Amino acid sequence: MKKQITTLLLALMCCSIQAQDNKFNLVIGTYTKGCESKGIYVYDFDVKTGDFNFKNASENTVNPSYLTVSADSKFVYSVNENGNESKVSSFAYAPSSGKLDFINSQKSMGADPCYIINDDKNVIVANYSGGNIGVFGKSRDGSIGEAKQVVQHYGKGSNASRQEGPHVHMVQFSPDKKFVLSNDLGNDKVYSYEYNPNASAAALKVKDSFVVESGSGPRHLTFSKNGKYVYLLQELTGGLTVFCYSKGNLKKVGQTTILAKDFKGSFTGADIHISPDGKFLYASNRGEANTISIFKILKNGKLESKGQVSSLGKGPRNFAIDPTGKFLLVAHQYTNDIVIFKRDSTTGALTNTGKKIELCAPVCLVFTENN
Repeated sequence: MKKQITTLLLALMCCSIQAQDNKFNLVIGTYTKGCESKGIYVYDFDVKTGDFNFKNASENTVNPSYLTVSADSKFVYSVNENGNESKVSSFAYAPSSGKLDFINSQKSMGADPCYIINDDKNVIVANYSGGNIGVFGKSRDGSIGEAKQVVQHYGKGSNASRQEGPHVHMVQFSPDKKFVLSNDLGNDKVYSYEYNPNASAAALKVKDSFVVESGSGPRHLTFSKNGKYVYLLQELTGGLTVFCYSKGNLKKVGQTTILAKDFKGSFTGADIHISPDGKFLYASNRGEANTISIFKILKNGKLESKGQVSSLGKGPRNFAIDPTGKFLLVAHQYTNDIVIFKRDSTTGALTNTGKKIELCAPVCLVFTENN
């Protein structure tokens, strides 16, 4: 009898461990002013079924529209996109419970921060309306220090209504963390900065800048899995540029578009990600399009279009692919939901699961371990 009970307990434990292995935390940043939102939400997400459960939420933080999680999953850093009152905030993060405890915040040193990254030493922020980059040191307790460096961009573009001045839209570490790349939607440039994480003041030192098509508005980029290519999405034209990358240098090798051939209407390119296996690239498009474009990545790094699918909502600003590559989740800013697609790893195709998370103005999705 004892042997049977022991066997049963072991079986139950194995099932419990396996169930945990199937789950990740989904951390969600939202806009809080247009509808009721506490700010940052944490959900359990099952990568076998696509099911989800609410886990926890922050205590009323303003417009945490973009997030980044520390490598050890102990801290979450967010922007607080709020015009000239914008800030950068730090939270202690307990993955097992999803609990978020506010630590501190600092002025973002530029209006409307829209992107944020971190490593062991620093938190780096792209300030859209401020047209600059802020570098903030961080302590072992997760708190953020005052800005140690502010890098101001200059210039404007040919689109008078959107490019009247610099608009930094992204900062991104190179795979080896020796460089930071930054897209400026306002002056049609991609900047390459040498990065010294231990510097007390000048952590970023400009290496070069790369001019892209006039009026294109470079928004987001992503690196290929082998680090040899960079894919740049342009917000204003829907262009998608392929670069060879080496030691902070970019060389254009290809150009395509996220737009369908017969599309007529308004659009704004938004987000771009590569599947965990490195075989497919996806890009979101807003306006009247509201689509996800699918591309196969060829051996030479160039892209082969596999068409577009409806995102099944309005304003697909950000999306994320779960760590196993089985699901792609799209955050819709204007229809207040996150639509869950099943992803075919062989063809890259997306299929609606019929499942979605209802939430006020979700605009950033980040997967983390759940324990």
